[in-house]
Amino acid sequence: MTDRSTKPSILVVCTGNICRSAMADVILTDRAAKRGLDVVIDSAGISDEEAGNPIDDRAQRVLRDAGYEIPWHAARQVKSGELADYDLVLAMTDRHRAALYRIAERDGVGADNIRMWREFDPSLPEGTPVGTDLDVPDPWYGGHEDFLDTLEVVEGAADNVLDAVTDAR
Repeated sequence: MTDRSTKPSILVVCTGNICRSAMADVILTDRAAKRGLDVVIDSAGISDEEAGNPIDDRAQRVLRDAGYEIPWHAARQVKSGELADYDLVLAMTDRHRAALYRIAERDGVGADNIRMWREFDPSLPEGTPVGTDLDVPDPWYGGHEDFLDTLEVVEGAADNVLDAVTDAR
């Protein structure tokens, strides 16, 4: 197990950990490696309904087509007590963020490290308030184009996410 206390660390969270957060995990890992950054990157879901499942086949396809290696992945639920272990915990939707706040409160830890993925999206106007719809689109109920849209949003913010966590150290 990697010691998160010595390296910048990121946890990305969506619903089941098979689409959005898993895609972000793959993209962040790829970008960090290409930039020579030693960053701990992980992903999880707020639900356990997909626990143990691989990245959704449709997400794998768009990632592979975009040139990413598809790692072994087993979806998992956010564990009690782990939020404080990460420098940055990124929610894919406001609903995910609310769930993460509840977990942090239940665990008795601060929530200053919990942010929205799209807060780092350079295509949004600077100063876009967090109360604005910052949800990363959920491709689950859609088709191939929906997964491509999600890929675009996730890729768009990835470098800024890495900059934020490495600059903070």
